[in-house]
Amino acid sequence: MNLDPAAATQLATELTDLDWITDPQRVARLSQDFSWFSPVLKRQLVDKRASIAVRPRTEDEIRRVVAACARDRVPLTLRGSGTGNYGQSVPLHGGVVIDLSGYNAFGWVREGTGRAQAGIRLADFDRQAQPHGWELRWLPSTFRSATLGGLFGGGFGGAGSITYGPVAAPGNVLGVRVMTVTPEPEIVELRSPDAMLLHHTYGTNGVVLEIEVALAPALSWLECVATFASFDAGLEFSSALALAPGIVKKEVCFFAAPVPDLVTNLADYLPKGCHAVLLVVAASSEGAMLDLLRSFGGTVTYRKTAEEVKKTNRTLLEYTWNHTSLNAFRVDKGLTYIQSAFDPVRHVEQAKALECALAGEVLMHLEFLRNRDGATTCSGLQLIRYSSDARLDEIMQIHRDHGVNINNPHVYIVEDGKQARMNPAVLEMKARFDPQGLLNPGKLRSWAAREAVPVSAAA
Repeated sequence: MNLDPAAATQLATELTDLDWITDPQRVARLSQDFSWFSPVLKRQLVDKRASIAVRPRTEDEIRRVVAACARDRVPLTLRGSGTGNYGQSVPLHGGVVIDLSGYNAFGWVREGTGRAQAGIRLADFDRQAQPHGWELRWLPSTFRSATLGGLFGGGFGGAGSITYGPVAAPGNVLGVRVMTVTPEPEIVELRSPDAMLLHHTYGTNGVVLEIEVALAPALSWLECVATFASFDAGLEFSSALALAPGIVKKEVCFFAAPVPDLVTNLADYLPKGCHAVLLVVAASSEGAMLDLLRSFGGTVTYRKTAEEVKKTNRTLLEYTWNHTSLNAFRVDKGLTYIQSAFDPVRHVEQAKALECALAGEVLMHLEFLRNRDGATTCSGLQLIRYSSDARLDEIMQIHRDHGVNINNPHVYIVEDGKQARMNPAVLEMKARFDPQGLLNPGKLRSWAAREAVPVSAAA
């Protein structure tokens, strides 16, 4: 691998007609994402940046950059809008950042399926799909800026996962168009399940050009905030709503006190010290939702129809998932967060036990969803009053001791986060599409170990 910065910058003198970014400040910005959410990653990645960046707008422009990088063995890191939190798009070894946000054409929608180029923003995809009667199955809180390729390469799911599960659930992603990182790049169409071997690998094992996804019927969504006097009532209502099969919903988000106090833009609807549920349900399900809410003693403090949301261009979705963390960090810069996966059978019991054990230090924020296997549960994006790395590790271990799995957001190695046990097929896919190991190097420990084995030993 060629780590000489001059080798990367030389490409701009060869491919002069492309949109190169050489200004140091702009290159530095394009070399970062939202990994500053973690005080650990902020320290580790603060000085990591590319030598140069490029913004291709056509497949041919991408092919020419990739071919040149492969020829000269220059590292390359793919980037959408940089909304990830784990350093996915931060280059560890310099080289070229390929900003795919300009490669953003909408393809087509037909029979509940849609296709688009990787750089399309999720909001733009929905805007073009909805006139056809369809919308994306999942919408992360960053939907206005996040790209389809970014969600596939480093994301999880979002609003809609309460019905359709995460991106990784079978049937959600149907196919991808991929380019090899070779001197003569080849284009390959992968259908699922093979396509999913490139999912959530931080763009380390293939240049994904287009993505084909299954869609959901576009519905008229009602947005509400419900408040509760007690932790248990708010939590139990959230779980009951998530489990109710006849209530059509897109989002169920539970904030335990004092999280609502940190969401200052909604202060008029969140009485100080309350527990709250942010929910999005189909307009046709409002009556059933209200009946359930009354049985748990909840009060609706905010209600907006789909038409009202559209007119104001403000949605509750931008206070859920990791936008909750972002809004809280603006108020209290001493906070960080963790990501956790609760047991479908015991999630209510686990949440209550952890609230008793860690209240005041860990602020409970739960997103209800169906997991990859279809079971209804919740995923935590708990806010942490950060004191030290050691205490952060202790808190994560306490969760594990309660049977709650941790998806560690304070690491940038794929295996250390969500995929502790690397599927050998993922490495085989990397060998097929990135044989020189040039894509986002340093993020796959299994590949680094493989490269370290002498040829004679490997034989």
